[in-house]
Amino acid sequence: MKFGIFDHMDRAHDNLGRQYADRLQLVEAYDEAGFYGYHLAEHHSTPLGLAPSPSVFLSAAAQRTTRIRIGALVHTLSLYHPLRLFEEICMLDQLSGGRLNLGIGRGISPIEMGYYGVDMEAAGQIYLEVSEILLKAFESETLTYSGQYFDFQEVPVVMSPHQKPHPPLWYGVGHPNTAAWTAENDINIVCNGTAESVRQITDRYRLEWAAAAKPPTGIPLMGMSRHLVVADTTAEAHELARAAYVQWFDNLTLLWRLHDQAIPLSFPADFTEAVDSGFCIAGDAAHVRARLHSEVESAGVNYLLARMAFGNLPVEASLRSVELFAAEVMPSFEPVNAVSM
Repeated sequence: MKFGIFDHMDRAHDNLGRQYADRLQLVEAYDEAGFYGYHLAEHHSTPLGLAPSPSVFLSAAAQRTTRIRIGALVHTLSLYHPLRLFEEICMLDQLSGGRLNLGIGRGISPIEMGYYGVDMEAAGQIYLEVSEILLKAFESETLTYSGQYFDFQEVPVVMSPHQKPHPPLWYGVGHPNTAAWTAENDINIVCNGTAESVRQITDRYRLEWAAAAKPPTGIPLMGMSRHLVVADTTAEAHELARAAYVQWFDNLTLLWRLHDQAIPLSFPADFTEAVDSGFCIAGDAAHVRARLHSEVESAGVNYLLARMAFGNLPVEASLRSVELFAAEVMPSFEPVNAVSM
């Protein structure tokens, strides 16, 4: 197994500057503890995501760390001009010494995209064009491209990333059918959902990978995210996690409630249900270790992304989670055979 961090950067309190400072302190702790990657969400006009420009925060994180890989999960490609994003990616990969993971996606919220004047029906085609332009620019000295939304003729490509031809690609997968495309293109994936639903995706990924006669040792990372609180006692962990989960869920659903729309995600509203179904794992180290082994085996993942800072969790509690997890949970897992492409 490899372990990483997923961070919505949802609102913890009213002091935004302090939240950024707290998160940078946590990123340093993740780096020191040996986590493989730090993955930051991109959201707009919602308390779910207070890092609407992931590159800005990640550039600060790159300067505070030395080993951990960093990246957005995902850059919402339908909201970017492809040349601007290409240049930001090159800068981040160079600033981090080649530690950037490149998460790409269309975007899940029609409300957020609507604020930027992007229609959900158009977002898919914009995403496809931006992704094609990015991949073409990584391997070109000049960029020529003609599409429905973007047209470039002999644009000089003067920047390049540290990793060649480009940083490893990451994609959020919610349906087994998407595993075919990601496996074919050697893309690392991350899933939400119960262990049983994630298992359908990882089984399909391995099936597609084998069908393409690709070596098992080269399979990319297949990840699953979990809210995670480790404390000295299970009672303390539940007390911390319950309040934090309630606030995180309020942050998650605010825009959807304001617009009277059903949220297209499967997270339980009730904390007890979230614990019972495995979405949130809270307890002492022994409890968390046992529950994670069960979840990982059931889901068939080789990468676990922990949400160790969410809602109103105090930074001290998150730091203690990191300390206990690194000392008493991570060592109980065998190193993963997969490599991030």
